[in-house]
Amino acid sequence: MTPRAEHAARDVRRRLIEAGGSAAQDLGVGRVLGQVLVYLYLADGDSAMERIEKDLGLSKASVSIAARQLEQLGLVRRACKPGDRRSHYRTVDDIGTALRAGLVRFVRGKMDALGGELDAAYAQLQGEARGASDPELRFLVGRVKRAKVLRDRASWVLGSPLVKILVGRG
Repeated sequence: MTPRAEHAARDVRRRLIEAGGSAAQDLGVGRVLGQVLVYLYLADGDSAMERIEKDLGLSKASVSIAARQLEQLGLVRRACKPGDRRSHYRTVDDIGTALRAGLVRFVRGKMDALGGELDAAYAQLQGEARGASDPELRFLVGRVKRAKVLRDRASWVLGSPLVKILVGRG
């Protein structure tokens, strides 16, 4: 590869890794997670943890945490090399399906957490609202009840056969 082509390849990788970090941060999963995922996706083969740390300029702890989270989401897998005790990672073969499934699991988890809070808030407000004529309390009960309906609809959509087909599990 010519020096000019090598520079262009490095520049493209750097920009895509930063874009992945920004996108992950916007989704609320952390910038490092996105950077590590894109780094691994753009790598040809397995990448040693130390190499990822060095190339991205990140701490061992942050890369280790991100790699473990990506592994739990099914987006990367750990690769073992005979005689080498270091951790190596690579993206899964069907990254598109894994990414869609991981995003659905992520959203479903957030919806479940929100649902628990909504149920607890509704139960508390119901107890307070019995026989109360406070318009603000009645308004709040109505809003929480509506949010529960919206949460139930979103949960239904996430569990629908169409979504399962789209994420490759249908």
